[in-house]
Amino acid sequence: MNQIFAISAFDDNYIWCLHDGKYAIVVDPGQAKPVEEALISADLTLTAILITHHHYDHVGGVLALKEKHNDVPVYGPKNPNIKGLTHNLSEGDIVSIESPSVTLNVLELHGHTMDHIGYVNEDLVFCGDTLFSAGCGRMFEGTPEIFYKSLSKLAALPENTKVYCTHEYTLANLAFAKHVDPENMALQEYSRWAEETRALGKITLPSDIKTQKRINPFLRCEDKRIEENIAKEMNLSPANAVEVFAALRSRKDSY
Repeated sequence: MNQIFAISAFDDNYIWCLHDGKYAIVVDPGQAKPVEEALISADLTLTAILITHHHYDHVGGVLALKEKHNDVPVYGPKNPNIKGLTHNLSEGDIVSIESPSVTLNVLELHGHTMDHIGYVNEDLVFCGDTLFSAGCGRMFEGTPEIFYKSLSKLAALPENTKVYCTHEYTLANLAFAKHVDPENMALQEYSRWAEETRALGKITLPSDIKTQKRINPFLRCEDKRIEENIAKEMNLSPANAVEVFAALRSRKDSY
């Protein structure tokens, strides 16, 4: 049975390692050294790399890992600027890896960047920087319409789907979420749990779709309370969920 653990990188990145006790896949290795150390510590053999988008903190370790590990296959979006890719993926493609045995469907999750993809099956989604716990990624390349469509794809996944994002941004995201959704009791409860978890030095991930639909304002853009709160704060009159999302993302950028 496959297991997953987080490899810490940079200040707040997580490189996810999916393994069967012998063979391993890593997701978004921004650095090679912590991956190498984790593989040695767990006595694992690297067999594949998955990439969600082109940002350096997600791809910076790819070439070094390929050189060290017999030119392992690298799956990722169709972007020629990502060095080392061997399999270029689009929505609807299927990634099947023999060891560890796993099959993943590809979703296009554009918005944070316009090459962003995710990997999903009946248990989990590796969503990169699209959806965070209680937040979402910055909109570097997309539009509100595009990004909101991507988030809607994730919100439509089964509620027990585990959400493996790639940054420990949870506490900062929760502060903003409580600011725009202060009457949400589920959010207050989750925030207390997250603060206690981080105080113990533990990570807050993965989350799941059910939890995110209850606490994440970026998945709750149709909630009238959030619409009213963000409209009042930014002196706007958003007409639909996409405009609420755009206002939330703009306000979060300067929060």
